[in-house]
Amino acid sequence: MRGVLITFEGVEGSGKTTQMARLERSLRRQGHRVERTREPDGTGLGRAIRRLFARSEFRPLPSGEVFLFMAARQQHVAEKIRPWLERGRVVLCDRYTDATVAYQGYGRGIDLPLIRELNIRATGGIAPDLTLLFDLDPSVGFRRIGRRKLDHFEREALAFHRRVRRGYLEILRAEPKRVRRIDAARPPAAVAVQVRTIVEEFLRGL
Repeated sequence: MRGVLITFEGVEGSGKTTQMARLERSLRRQGHRVERTREPDGTGLGRAIRRLFARSEFRPLPSGEVFLFMAARQQHVAEKIRPWLERGRVVLCDRYTDATVAYQGYGRGIDLPLIRELNIRATGGIAPDLTLLFDLDPSVGFRRIGRRKLDHFEREALAFHRRVRRGYLEILRAEPKRVRRIDAARPPAAVAVQVRTIVEEFLRGL
């Protein structure tokens, strides 16, 4: 089987990271060769960029956010994603190109055509084969997060996260074959069943 890239997207607290780990275990039990990664911290450069966002004095302009994430993405694709795909792996990635469209495009108001062009350049045209969108009302997501220490984006106002969700739903509307909506408000076990069903059907069709 050729390598495939499956991305996991969604608002804060949607449970995508937990579900990705569950899917990895399920796919490995079926004999698939799986690699799991995340953005921006899938490489050393990406982790350094993540640490910048954790510093309270670091307040980049919205356009600066875009370029920092694109630098991390280009390194991630070159160092990890492209080689894995060339070796026929099933690559599971927590956030990818759609996150920049949703967060910096719809959330921050950065020009969408610019973000899409930069995504193509940063990835060398490597796009997700399948995207699972964990859709959830952001207010519910923040109740799930609870009292944990909030990161750079989690500290944004609820209105920002509602714009992000709207952005994700617009991506879904524009690309319904690639992007599949997951009802993330349901219990985790039910979500896991939906995720496995979608992914296993997709892989059988390759």
